[in-house]
Amino acid sequence: MTKRDYHVTTHSDGWQVRREGAERASSTHDTKAEAIERGRELARQEKVELVIHRRDGQIRDSDSYGNDPNPPTDRKR
Repeated sequence: MTKRDYHVTTHSDGWQVRREGAERASSTHDTKAEAIERGRELARQEKVELVIHRRDGQIRDSDSYGNDPNPPTDRKR
């Protein structure tokens, strides 16, 4: 089984939460904050990573909600 993370990206109507490999968005939202909140809920349920992108597509942040065998040693502030 491959890990399929969730990504928060732009959408024609605002922001979307999409699972890796999916053709359609899991959900769409007016604001980025709403999309991140929903993405966190989904990532926690599935114990996968949430990857948050900027409007230009670059990765802004990521959070792991699974059992990471190599957790990061640095802490976000």
